[in-house]
Amino acid sequence: MFYKLSKEQHEQMIGDIQSFFFNERDEELSEFAAERVLEFIKESIAPHFYNAAISDAKTVMEQQVLAIEEEILTLERPLRRK
Repeated sequence: MFYKLSKEQHEQMIGDIQSFFFNERDEELSEFAAERVLEFIKESIAPHFYNAAISDAKTVMEQQVLAIEEEILTLERPLRRK
């Protein structure tokens, strides 16, 4: 279900993970270890962010549809009563 990363994106993320561990924990992480961390993030953490983004997008779309409905209603013409 996870978005397919390009080779460049994958390599950038691996490098970012290695940099983070080095800068924050003074640990040199092998490429293999960084890939394991990335897999953990993709499988366990990323879905939470993905679902939150979907929820946010749904809210924005609902607001936009409501605004369009309101705009359409302003186009109605009053009816003459006899």
